[in-house]
This record gives sequence, C-alpha cells and structure tokens, in this order.
Amino acid sequence: MRIAIAQLVSWDRYYAFDLGGLEVKPGDCIIVNSEFGVDAVRVSEIKEIENDGKEEYGEIGTVERLASRDDLDSIASDNKQKEATINYCHKLVKKQELEMKVVDCYFSFDGQRLTFAFIADGRVDFRNLVKELNRHFQKSIRLFQLGVRDEAKIAGDVGCCGLNQCCRSHLKKLGNVTSEFAEHQQIAHRGSERLSGICGRLKCCLAYENDLYLELAKELPPVGTRVRTKHGRGEVIGWHVLNKSVTVKIDPDKEGDKNLIVEVPINPDKKEEEKE
Repeated sequence: MRIAIAQLVSWDRYYAFDLGGLEVKPGDCIIVNSEFGVDAVRVSEIKEIENDGKEEYGEIGTVERLASRDDLDSIASDNKQKEATINYCHKLVKKQELEMKVVDCYFSFDGQRLTFAFIADGRVDFRNLVKELNRHFQKSIRLFQLGVRDEAKIAGDVGCCGLNQCCRSHLKKLGNVTSEFAEHQQIAHRGSERLSGICGRLKCCLAYENDLYLELAKELPPVGTRVRTKHGRGEVIGWHVLNKSVTVKIDPDKEGDKNLIVEVPINPDKKEEEKE
C-alpha cells in the first residue's frame, strides 16, 4: 500500500492516508477523508507499507484528490479568521476564570469542526466553554491540550544556536529528553538555563548524540575501577568520553604525599591501563 503521511495541523499527531493510484509528492496539498471528516493536509512524506499500518498510524484515511486553487484560497480565508476566533475564545476563558491559555485554532476543511489548542498546568473543566463556543460558531468544538514544547513549536522562532528551532523545521516527534542525557554527555554542570530551550524544557538536541555517547562509554572502565598505569596504580574518578580517556587518581608513594591526577587515554585494541 502506498500512503501519504501528514498532519492535520502542526501540533497534532501524524496520520496516514491511502493514496490509491493518485500521484503526489511531499509538499503537495491534498483533500482527505480522515476519522474526523474531510480535511486539507500538506504531505510530509510518501511511504510504501506491506501491512495495514494501523499499529503505527491508527485508522488509515483515504485521499479524495489534489487540492485545487479554490481549495487553497478557502484555506487561506480560514487562516485569516484565526486571530479573531482565538481572541473570542480568550474572552470566554477569562470570563469563566479558567486556568488555561489558548494558543491556536484549526478549522476543518469541511467547515464542520473547530479545534482549539491550549496549555494548562493540569486538568481543566471546560464543559461550559465548549457549550458557549458551540453556540457561537455553530460547529463541532474540540479542545486539544498541548505541552509547553508544543507551544514553542507554534509560536517559537530561532533557537540559541542561531538556527530555526528543530521542532519548527525538521523534528517530527518531540522526544522525552531527561537530565540523564546531559549527564551522559558530561554537560550537566552547565546548569538548566544553558541546557533549556525557549520552551523552558531541556533542549531536544540533547537526544541527537545520546546513543553515540552511550556506545563510546562502553569502552571506558567504570568510575571507581582500580587500574594500573605507567604512572602507577590508581582509581578511575572520571571520564572524557569523546577523547576516549579517563581521569585516574594515582596512589601516593608514601603517606603524606599528594595524589597525582592524570588523564589516561584508552585504546580499545591495546589499553595503556590494566584493571587490577
């Protein structure tokens, strides 16, 4: 089966659509039938799959046709209404004193649905809000809770590296980045301010080289290991993963001498140090 992978909107998950015999390429706008209704989506990639794809993508939708010029004009018209729509929702949120922040909205292509994206610290009882929105817009209303990473993906711009944020350019899935990634790469000492992105969470790019650091670390003796070097016997007290070396505290020759601390390279084929 040949499928197109696309998002209904940038903060939603990826969906799959059966292309049938339609010839499309990444970047094309197509009209699809999804589990929610009729939508217009921009193709991210084309894939060939042998199974039904449900395990990875859920229900596979169908593609009706390529979007026409009139379709694109209709989408642009909906986008112009976004600001006024979000502002109206903001007023209702403030009126009902709800602890939530509306950050985006999405009009379905068939005009039947309106989805609001919001962030909140916890659960929010927005049943009355949905009723008022439904009464005003006369559409099926859906509220979609986002994380702070998703908000940065919508409203962000340039990262501290000077390039476009990864989540706004090429990163399709926002991973679960933990403080262990910084520890593996020996940069935890830099502090949370330098390791966090504009979303306030650990930078997604910490995950890019994490597997490499773990692989290289397998060649190094564990911290605390007793080793013998050309400088004498000592204990491994630290790693230099990229240099493929370890820091060793050499035992003093006699009581009262200061400990000598040296960096010892590790050669996977012929190691300079030997474990005791």
